[in-house]
Amino acid sequence: LFLATLTYDTLRFEYEDFPETKEPVWILGRKYSVFTEKEEILLDVTSRLWFTYRKNFPAIGGTGPTSDTGWGCMLRCGQMIFAQALVCRHLGRDWRWIKGKRQMDNYFNVLNAFIDKKDSYYSIHQIAQMGVGEGKSIGQWYGPNTVAQVLKKLATFDTWSSLAVHIAMDNTVVMEEIRRLCQSNFPCAGAAACPAVESDVLYNGYPEDAGVRDRLSLWKPLVLLIPLRLGLTEINEAYIETLKHCFMMPQSLGVIGGKPNSAHYFIGYVGEELIYLDPHTTQPAVEPNDSGRLPDESFHCQHPPCRMSIAELDPSIAVGFFCNTEEDFNDWCQQIKKLSLVRGALPMFELVERQPSHFSNPDVLNLTPDSSDADRLERFFDSEDEDFEILSL
Repeated sequence: LFLATLTYDTLRFEYEDFPETKEPVWILGRKYSVFTEKEEILLDVTSRLWFTYRKNFPAIGGTGPTSDTGWGCMLRCGQMIFAQALVCRHLGRDWRWIKGKRQMDNYFNVLNAFIDKKDSYYSIHQIAQMGVGEGKSIGQWYGPNTVAQVLKKLATFDTWSSLAVHIAMDNTVVMEEIRRLCQSNFPCAGAAACPAVESDVLYNGYPEDAGVRDRLSLWKPLVLLIPLRLGLTEINEAYIETLKHCFMMPQSLGVIGGKPNSAHYFIGYVGEELIYLDPHTTQPAVEPNDSGRLPDESFHCQHPPCRMSIAELDPSIAVGFFCNTEEDFNDWCQQIKKLSLVRGALPMFELVERQPSHFSNPDVLNLTPDSSDADRLERFFDSEDEDFEILSL
């Protein structure tokens, strides 16, 4: 009992520590007031899936590591940003996790996709082994771009979510490429090919019917990841306003970033501070209980989130967005275009209709694009102290 009281008081104390400010708190596209919505802020943060280092899970590859302590922090951040996409896809942005409350099956389906075992879609086992194909040995630290590339490959096996994953390279988002990817007319024959339609949801004001189902299948929900470098060794101040705006968009999945041993999942900001979930806690691996349900409390951060000054952010990041419908994507494009008009905000990336002719031009380093130069270009961006990589797909 004493321990419980101590923990509760400690949490209370830290919670009061959330800055008493008139500045709004933004969490993944939602705006809150510290004065009137403290409980809502904490509930929103707690409801995000929180993935940390784990120990005593089945050996990766059968003979590899049984813990990811010290090397898996960016992999865990990749899991968190992707889990947020799956939550939006299957549960909705308004869904909340309440301790002790029975959750719906879809929640456990999402959680099971990330559990530390070899056959979960996005497990640390799958990410680490898929990373070998990206030139990363198991146990090696990843940059934000590597983890994005690996998650994109793993998502192709997740027919339940049926996501279109696009990674925008060269600081350029090409709208035409995304539309082509999301509108790939896949036949709506089986449940796997056709996105699940919640029976109690109305689409465009109409109840679910065959026509709606057909229209739905014309747009695969989009996960858009944009790896960026916002400066050389520290973040260029000119990008800070733009970065803040990313957390204000309803499509926001947050940001993953950091350097070796300090990767974080950034979910919002208040004033000049970023709000983040930290994977650097080692917890025991979790097994389903006797009834086959997964004990899920350790996957939710039940204390106030960490904060750090935006100026301290490592410049190597990946920004994420989720567009469930084509309408969401069009709205996102409009917001990005408006953002270019904000005074004092330098665009972090370019939004273009078509792929520009200079795309992926290696002339920046006076290299000719033969294979040895491509290798040199990749090595140039993938030295040990530069945690940003350009990867060949």
